[in-house]
Amino acid sequence: MPTYKVGYIIGSLAGASINRTLSKALIRVAPPELEFTEIPIRDLPLYSYDYDSDYPPEGRALKEAIAASDAILFVTPEYNRSIPGGLKNAIDWASRPWGDNSFTHKPSAVIGASPGAIGTAVAQQSLRSVLSYCNSPQMSAPEAYIRFIPEVFGQDGEVTDSRTEGFLRTFMEEYRNHIVRVLTVLPPRS
Repeated sequence: MPTYKVGYIIGSLAGASINRTLSKALIRVAPPELEFTEIPIRDLPLYSYDYDSDYPPEGRALKEAIAASDAILFVTPEYNRSIPGGLKNAIDWASRPWGDNSFTHKPSAVIGASPGAIGTAVAQQSLRSVLSYCNSPQMSAPEAYIRFIPEVFGQDGEVTDSRTEGFLRTFMEEYRNHIVRVLTVLPPRS
């Protein structure tokens, strides 16, 4: 099986984000055919169409990182029953200027962790709506709303609960299968 480059975006700007810890766990249990590179979003200025004719270096770097990826994995918290502002800002940068949407035909998946019992369910639904508009083919199942329990997730990505590790492993295997299916039917844009 070929290797696929997966760019992952962490929706939180916090360095100690539990979703950063979740991303490490996902990478640890992922199939070996997936290679991961974080796509940073922290330094993006707030998007305005005033930049469309001359993107700043941070906006160009974001679009280049997405273009260099075969697929995108979003690992995001939930803020006020939606996605964090920094993540929405990054999506706005990547999907503009009009006619140059970086997410078109780019396979994606959404996952997130929260200390709460429903994980990031509402934020994920909000993000899925935005990604649908951006024409990104999304993995719809399995859905993954992770309740973050510090004793289960080590800072290095180790997962100490076998059921949780098995679920995350299955999620990443399904994501690999989704990437293969999408790229077979919708080859990357040139």
